[in-house]
Amino acid sequence: MSARLINQYEPKRLIACLEGDWRPSWRVDLFPGYKANRIDESGEEEEPDTLAPQIPILLEVLDAFGFQSVGVDDYEADDVIATFSKSESGPIRIVSGDRDLFQLVDDKRDVKVVYLAKGLSNHDLVDLNWIQNKYQIPGDRYALFAMIRGDASDGLPGLKGIGEKGAATIVHHFDNMQEVINAAESGSDLLTPNLRKKIIESKKYAKIAPTLVNCAIDVSVPNINSELKKSNINSSSIKSLQDKYGLGASVDRLLAAFDKY
Repeated sequence: MSARLINQYEPKRLIACLEGDWRPSWRVDLFPGYKANRIDESGEEEEPDTLAPQIPILLEVLDAFGFQSVGVDDYEADDVIATFSKSESGPIRIVSGDRDLFQLVDDKRDVKVVYLAKGLSNHDLVDLNWIQNKYQIPGDRYALFAMIRGDASDGLPGLKGIGEKGAATIVHHFDNMQEVINAAESGSDLLTPNLRKKIIESKKYAKIAPTLVNCAIDVSVPNINSELKKSNINSSSIKSLQDKYGLGASVDRLLAAFDKY
């Protein structure tokens, strides 16, 4: 995957962002149901049996190639990504299969998401126009749309009874959740009586939704040199990893991608 992305997008720098905490207490304290659907019987995150053993190997490979990886205690990888995306200069390409990161898209700063939901070969390059066409909303209001719609994969209910179509209608008129709540309580004509009723009924959740959905952008991330350089590659470590884990062609392709650096 990395080789193909490097060949296609030719990045000058690359950072792998890791989970410091996949379910931070500061989100769970607000809403105990946050990602509770992913907890297994042991109280840990439910994941495929084959995934966990691969992560240490991946980190070893990243290190051998000189890639920088960053995870921060008490924060999700999305929060780390968001902080870098706001503090670094563009162009920035965020590689992920997580649509939560659409909230970071910024055409003015050339921040786009390489969206992998359909696989690398069929990935989408998400900009504001893509979001608008996909969801029929202003592209820069995706976070508000997600708060209202909810996200079953994260255990977030959204505003009960509104759904994706109703959420799209609402975000055309308002910039943030507090404006939505104020409009519902004041009887604004921008909302139908039915929408006003549903928003007021979900007011408690609506007030905490921004903290649950918005990525943190103030994480204390380290100052690192993430420049891609062929000279950063530890060839002996890579050879050892290839022999140890049988990585073969995938690592060879990544080595070839570094020829331009």
